[in-house]
Amino acid sequence: MLLKTFGWSFAVTALGLVAAVIYGGWEAFGVVAILSVLEISLSFDNAVVNAGILKKMNAFWQKIFLTVGVLIAVFGMRLVFPVVIVAVTAKLGPIEAVDLSFNQPERYQELVTDAHPAIAAFGGMFLLMIFLDFIFEDRDIQWLRWIERPLAKLGKVDMLSVCIALIVLLISALTVATNAHQHGGGHVDKAETVLLSGVAGLITYLIVGGLSGFFENKLEEEEEREHEAEEEAKRSGKKVSSVVLAGKAAFFMFLYLEVLDASFSFDGVIGAFAVTNNIVLMALGLGIGAMYVRSLTVYLVRQGTLDDYVYLEHGAHYAIGALAVILLVTIQYQINELITGLTGVVLIAWSFWSSVRRNKALEAEGGDDAAAGSKAEVPSGV
Repeated sequence: MLLKTFGWSFAVTALGLVAAVIYGGWEAFGVVAILSVLEISLSFDNAVVNAGILKKMNAFWQKIFLTVGVLIAVFGMRLVFPVVIVAVTAKLGPIEAVDLSFNQPERYQELVTDAHPAIAAFGGMFLLMIFLDFIFEDRDIQWLRWIERPLAKLGKVDMLSVCIALIVLLISALTVATNAHQHGGGHVDKAETVLLSGVAGLITYLIVGGLSGFFENKLEEEEEREHEAEEEAKRSGKKVSSVVLAGKAAFFMFLYLEVLDASFSFDGVIGAFAVTNNIVLMALGLGIGAMYVRSLTVYLVRQGTLDDYVYLEHGAHYAIGALAVILLVTIQYQINELITGLTGVVLIAWSFWSSVRRNKALEAEGGDDAAAGSKAEVPSGV
């Protein structure tokens, strides 16, 4: 079962890591491994959400999502999108960007370094909004309650996350401008670049969120119509064409999943820029991670268990918040890519460990309650 579900992921992992060693040695191997873990951890909640929706679809649409969807998510968002980001910010053609990364790595690195403030501001704002919207939401399950409980109360203020994100962006841009003036004003326009790119990142997040909300509403409407039609058919004794109804609902499910999958993949792609600017290593790491996300989605659907480790989603979002801060800091200061990658991994591992401890505590409480109940039921003379 496990090998059947994750077989392709294991094969892609082996090929990807071998390609990394051939391309850049053991340092490249480490970067690709970190990116793979980062992508899996940041997209775990994506797999959970996907599985929850995918299990409602018929076999045909499940197959469409797991084939056509793979092409869009793996090759489109994880492989092509990073190239497009570098090409746009470095003012290159996509083919030229890939060609430079292979044949003129020094020139490519120079161009990407120059474009880094724009990439970091755009990505930092996008990731920061994901983190803020998560941390300000009032939820039943809380991981770090001493942080999450008061922030959830603050989150009742409308548009607070947008206000905080804009304040952070202004501080970042002013810091860049101040440093530029102190060093002779040679790069004052860098502050303008940071400001514009950050606003673009914020707008992108709002558009993606709006599209996801639109398709989610459409999906709910279709499911409600399907339910009403089924109820009407039961009352009248008529047979309902489940194919037509499943096709309509499943079509909107598919569109919703693709938009949602694209929005989830943004954080992995943008977060990857905090680890490395190398397109090849980024494509290898994100591609491996994306394959595991797909396999994990299938596994969760088949197993029917989605919420075994309830704090993993929290850990993933804290990792996103850490990456957002790191990206904004790297506009001015250099941070070792291993530190960047390991920060996210440590947060994910911590949340996983906390989830395991919680599960064990609940099992112990359940055992104690069962034992107490059985004792209460036994007559005193036995």
